[in-house]
Amino acid sequence: MYQPPTPAQQVPVQLPPAEDPPPPGVKDPSSSSYNYSQNATPPVNDYAQGSTPYYRYPDAASFNASAAPTFDPYHQGAYGYEGYQYQGPPYAQYDQGAYAYEGYKYQDRYSYMPNSRPTNPRPQSYNLNPVYGKHSGEYSYSKRYDPRHAYYPQREQRPSQHYYPPRGAPAEEYGPRSYRERYEPADGKAPQSKTKPKVETERDRLLRQWCSNYCEKPEDYIEKMNALNDTAATVESWVRSSPAEPYYERTNNENEVRSKKRLQKLCDLFEDELLKRADRVRKTLPVYAPPPRKARRRVCKHKHKSEACSSSSDDDSDEDGFKVEQDCCMEELSRKVQHPQRVHADLWHNDAGEMNDGPLCRCSAKSRRSGIRHGIYPGETGYKLCDKATNNANSLFHYRITISPPTNFLTKTPTIIKHDEHEFLFEGFSLLSHVRLTDLPVCKVIRFNIEYTIEYDEEKMPDNFTIHELDLFFKYLFHELLELVDFNLEPNTGADGVESCPAFHFLPRFVRDLPDNGKEVLAMCEVLKYLLDNSAELVERQQLLHLNQISQSEWQNYVDFIKGMLVTKPGHKPCSLRVDQLDRNNSDLPECVHQESGISHPAIVHFGIRPPQLSYAGNPEYQKAWRDYVKFRHLMANMSKPSFKDKRKLEDKEQRLQEMRTQGRMKRNITVAISSEGFFRTGIMCDIVQHAMLIPVLTCHLRFHKSLDLLEESIGYQFKNRYLLQLALTHPSYKENYGTNPDHARNSLTNCGIRQPEYGDRKIHYMNTRKRGINTLVSIMSRFGKDQETVSNITHNERLEFLGDAVVEFLSSIHLFFMFPELEEGGLATYRAAIVQNQHLALLAKKLQLEEFMLYAHGSDLCHELELRHAMANCFEALMGALLLDGGIKVADEVFTEALFRKEGKLLNIWKNLPEHPLQEQEPLGDRRCIDSYRVLKDLTKFEDSIGLKFKHIRLLARAFTDRSIGFTHLTLGSNQRLEFLGDTVLQLISSEYLYRHFPEHHEGHLSLLRSSLVNNRTQAVVCDDLGMTKYAVYANPKADLKTKDRADLLEAFLGSLYVDKGLLFCEQFCHVCLFPRLQLFIMNQDWNDPKSKLQQCCLTLRTMDGGEPDIPYYKVVEASGPTNTRVYKVAVYFRSKRLATSSGASIQQAEMNAAKQALENSRDLFPQLDHQKRVIAKSIKKQTGSEVDNDADKQQDEDKAKKPKYTAVLQDESHLPKQYRMHENISSDELPEDDELDNGTAKSPTAPSLATEWSRHRQQQ
Repeated sequence: MYQPPTPAQQVPVQLPPAEDPPPPGVKDPSSSSYNYSQNATPPVNDYAQGSTPYYRYPDAASFNASAAPTFDPYHQGAYGYEGYQYQGPPYAQYDQGAYAYEGYKYQDRYSYMPNSRPTNPRPQSYNLNPVYGKHSGEYSYSKRYDPRHAYYPQREQRPSQHYYPPRGAPAEEYGPRSYRERYEPADGKAPQSKTKPKVETERDRLLRQWCSNYCEKPEDYIEKMNALNDTAATVESWVRSSPAEPYYERTNNENEVRSKKRLQKLCDLFEDELLKRADRVRKTLPVYAPPPRKARRRVCKHKHKSEACSSSSDDDSDEDGFKVEQDCCMEELSRKVQHPQRVHADLWHNDAGEMNDGPLCRCSAKSRRSGIRHGIYPGETGYKLCDKATNNANSLFHYRITISPPTNFLTKTPTIIKHDEHEFLFEGFSLLSHVRLTDLPVCKVIRFNIEYTIEYDEEKMPDNFTIHELDLFFKYLFHELLELVDFNLEPNTGADGVESCPAFHFLPRFVRDLPDNGKEVLAMCEVLKYLLDNSAELVERQQLLHLNQISQSEWQNYVDFIKGMLVTKPGHKPCSLRVDQLDRNNSDLPECVHQESGISHPAIVHFGIRPPQLSYAGNPEYQKAWRDYVKFRHLMANMSKPSFKDKRKLEDKEQRLQEMRTQGRMKRNITVAISSEGFFRTGIMCDIVQHAMLIPVLTCHLRFHKSLDLLEESIGYQFKNRYLLQLALTHPSYKENYGTNPDHARNSLTNCGIRQPEYGDRKIHYMNTRKRGINTLVSIMSRFGKDQETVSNITHNERLEFLGDAVVEFLSSIHLFFMFPELEEGGLATYRAAIVQNQHLALLAKKLQLEEFMLYAHGSDLCHELELRHAMANCFEALMGALLLDGGIKVADEVFTEALFRKEGKLLNIWKNLPEHPLQEQEPLGDRRCIDSYRVLKDLTKFEDSIGLKFKHIRLLARAFTDRSIGFTHLTLGSNQRLEFLGDTVLQLISSEYLYRHFPEHHEGHLSLLRSSLVNNRTQAVVCDDLGMTKYAVYANPKADLKTKDRADLLEAFLGSLYVDKGLLFCEQFCHVCLFPRLQLFIMNQDWNDPKSKLQQCCLTLRTMDGGEPDIPYYKVVEASGPTNTRVYKVAVYFRSKRLATSSGASIQQAEMNAAKQALENSRDLFPQLDHQKRVIAKSIKKQTGSEVDNDADKQQDEDKAKKPKYTAVLQDESHLPKQYRMHENISSDELPEDDELDNGTAKSPTAPSLATEWSRHRQQQ
């Protein structure tokens, strides 16, 4: 649904006629040297856009053979081309639209009102017609700005984790919004005028409705869309093309039109006047030979295993290499600034294959021959050439491109073309494809800190355009004006030299509404004529001669008319820019005065942005100062009590950063004033640029998914959810920002895009990707899982890699388990390790040619073959995870098998045709008849009754409970070690899949922590005890108490037997009942964070300011007692040479864990991070469960600790604590939650509540 963006803040300026004095407080712009108005958009005066040609072409006489001899193009809005005659009556409103200055006719895009018109001709607000579509005009405009309205049968809506308006959503009636006008004073009092208010014209009405379709925030847009989707009914709509019989004729094919001779001449004129204009200018300029480029080496910051970690010499060499890199960048920037055809030093231009600071691609010649980052899409062999003289309706598929939300894409001054007494507004582009676009994943891109969704809806092919016209328009807009010289839609066919048609063609859509929910699309010939008519000089010579004789109001009308328009200076760099102001008072700009004639040209004022390399954002000195400041601020936040000296030092660092940001040479925002000499109007406003800059992103998305057809064919499986395949191939370094050379896109957006875009929250860039930091870790790990499977917002393949790792391990384990029935657990583990190692997985990825489909940043860290192979192995694992989610474990097994033995038939058959378990082979129909013969089996039936499950082969269950000390028996044919090996990998797979599906906000590291808390020995031992498995375990020497490891092995062996007998589904249900419900308790108690890790995290928050190595706790064995088989170890933990605690354990590792746990309890006052973490988790639980935290369990402990003097001080004064850890103060950091929601009772407690007690109380309440 289209709607206008938030209007820019406007400076109230009143421009009265020349004979009236200005109101108090407003300075006449003519009295100042500059008149840089901060208005973001020109007014919506009734100018006749496209109605008058600005110059006559040299060969116009040959074009007027069939034209009426008395035809006046200045009054009737027609075009002086051969054979063209105005087809309708003159539009009387535009007969009065020109000004005359000593014989010169003042031409502009729209007709002006007479000089006697009121000072404020526009209505005081756009709120003249509050009800959408209820005006008294001839047509209904209720559906004009609803690009999601279905004109033809709708496609099924694509699934998405984000909201985007459905395709068939009907238009809504937005409430009106009033804006203060450009000429309205700040106090809101309109100037008095004795004349009658101007009658609202069609243009005023269109623009009023354009601006009334407005939502200030994306949330308002979503709310309105949802409300209308529930109430409004779908209305059928229809589309037609504007008539243009003199230019097109129909063929025998349905919906196909062919160009006439007149259109061919118009296209030739367009190509000669606009496309070849820059070449003619370049021939008159001296040839520019760029200086030789210095050899530039790439600095790799990796530390590979083969490289020895060294001392300061390596650091010095790295620093020297970084300086060389920076010097080359600055030299490259300086070289571009000195280009002789450069318009201004602060306006950056685009060169083919170049970024602002050097070459775009520095890959090797071998690497450049493949890869999507080099524009080579696998499977693109070229497209059949289109017939340029027709619209190719029978061979192309037509789609209308829609963008949501429309913020920053609908401006107050859209591009409007007047034709046949009607005005057509630009609403976007249509896409013409050579192949039908299936239901592909939604294309999303983040721009202006807002996530945009780009969709395409199939529609009936429009009439009255030809492919030749579209190609001319594409070259003019994208190459001549926007200078996207690296944007190429032609397939890379290599050295074949096969001529191919571009992958897509684009049709600009200028539309007007028709009755009964109809819409008329302007013929393409009228668009070309409009561009020709608006290609006159920005300020023509006759205007320059009488520049000072034009009244201020008339001059300001013209300035407002061109404000926001693109102007071009052919042959220069950059050739196009947006006009933000046109100032004729330029006495202090000598470059605006022509040296020979002495004529003064008005100055074009443009407000732009410097490239980051030249502003403080890219300055190495500023970056280093910023890192020092952030580090110092973080260390101070974790100090027990910062000193006054430290606080002043932090303030000094912050002040230095502020000074660097405000330096003139490092400011990001700039103001450019250049002479208007040689500049031409284009008639194109910023809305077309905004839409055009998203087209490269969409085309890359579509071409990528077209190439994935080849990958699906290679693996023999077609994804039902193609987004999973896209996700599996997306490296974390990849960002789909621009779809072409990023510096080219940024330069074009700065030079030609809207001046004041509306920005969203910058957190969108890292809210789903940020993983580092203790605060981020605690925040994410305190979140519970979702009740239903939820799609994650994390847009790279690391989560799928976590899942795929378990899939590969599982598939390898089950095949080895059944292929080698006599091999023990150690041999199976050795074989499995050889299969799942990264080096082997990289070879499998090479077989599938995944490197040709991978999406990763051009010039990213994959600069060594070792790093690339590692990324390919991860990509293969992610592909296995995607196959599991989309097709199940059977599909993943088939693809994995094919990758292993694609060309080795014998091995492939052995791997695929697995034998059954030996116990199953002996009794194919089951062995429950043996129960009465064996007491062991009879006892196991009691266990079956307790779990509600009957084994078909109960001897498998008996083997799961048989320890290796028993030896070989004919009943079980072995011990439970092999089943334990199998059960471990089954548990890994089931838990990984569950965590992936139900914890969408967790990254792969967080998921690994949760999985470790599920599948560790302690948790498995608890489940084993809950099910009473130890009663049925069989040992040669029965034990009174089994160790934790033995009980965990029993559970794994049971899962292995359950998988062999019943399959994976039964194992999943077992885990859903016995394991996964414990996750919430693990999260609340932070069981994922063992004591040693927690102690080290707390110690790291207490780093000193000297910037050296941080202090970490260390452990010492102080005593070992007892015999070797029951030895007890006593371990002490130290921090900063001070003993924190001592504890004992049956092993050194267990003793260290106990010592760390004791240290955390004894030294709570030393680690404020502990209380903070508990408060964060308690607050998260309160938010997710809606219940308060219970402090009763810790009441006695709190009372005991409150008796100590230091805790009494805490209750009265918390100044010794860092600000972020105080109970009564808000947390200033964006990463840390606020504590102001805690109750007073909770805040008074010096210790954190018991989360386990709170959870049990909450369960009892439920």
